[in-house]
Amino acid sequence: MSGVIVTGPPKAHPEDVEALAGYGVATVHEAMGRTGLLGPGLRPVQRDTRIAGTAVTVLSWPGDNLMIHAAVEQCGPGDILVVTTTSPSTDGMFGELFATALGRRGVRGLVINAGIRDTAALRALCFPAWAAAVSAQGTVKATGGSVNVPVVIGGQVIRPGDVILADDDGVVVVPRERARSVAEGSEARERKEAATRAAFLDGQLGLDRYGLREQLVRLGVTYTSYEDHLRSGERP
Repeated sequence: MSGVIVTGPPKAHPEDVEALAGYGVATVHEAMGRTGLLGPGLRPVQRDTRIAGTAVTVLSWPGDNLMIHAAVEQCGPGDILVVTTTSPSTDGMFGELFATALGRRGVRGLVINAGIRDTAALRALCFPAWAAAVSAQGTVKATGGSVNVPVVIGGQVIRPGDVILADDDGVVVVPRERARSVAEGSEARERKEAATRAAFLDGQLGLDRYGLREQLVRLGVTYTSYEDHLRSGERP
């Protein structure tokens, strides 16, 4: 497998990245029309942590972390390293030493659609990571790959310079050209949810606030008493 290392790709504007950093993955996903999620298979190795940054992408051979070494040189402050492999892999391709090198360069975290190890050390280093697996299985450095090319994780295309947002709920990608508009949409959604939260605290039901009683009628859902339900022969 040959490859290419692309230098100096365009990136989302830092102010747009910081605007998105104020919102959770679920909010941003909803603000984009329920798109952008990288799937439920990527789980954090820490808790109560949210990061946002620009993607440096890596396409590697499974069980081979050579191109992660190559990618470190392309990373800088505010970046998030995003790694996937040409076929499924759970080998521990990333650990404490990589995190040390990336932390020194100002990288905000890792998203890897493969395995990770040294998880306790990563937490001690405060280096956030989201991975598809945790495995002590070692890797080799023998096969070429690519850095800063479009990659696909969970059916979503991630290009270098796109915005990555990750928290306890998962990981979402925001195309760099849409970063500002998605941040504005996320703000609007937060305002709407704040109003709904206040209404719920005041005792209003979702059935009424969202007009769902009419939806139940349209779907043919009816109300009946417990006694009538028993008489109908249905299980309670």
